[in-house]
Amino acid sequence: MIVNILYFASLREQLGTANEQFNTDAATVGELLDQLCARGPRWQQALCDNSHLQMAVDQTVAHRDTPLRDGAEVAFFPPVTGG
Repeated sequence: MIVNILYFASLREQLGTANEQFNTDAATVGELLDQLCARGPRWQQALCDNSHLQMAVDQTVAHRDTPLRDGAEVAFFPPVTGG
């Protein structure tokens, strides 16, 4: 299946891309993360070593066990702070 991935803020800068279409057999966000992190150290550091990583699927807060579907929009972003 194809999922549309969005990278926001510092993740976009670290990874050098704002979005991509990714062909995956991942059933969950966690499995998708594992596949992305297997791309190399930069991906591992930005996504898997980041304990504050926030995720959303189809604009709804997601977790590693959130299921994926073909055509889903998956967003990764750092925590948002304000003041």
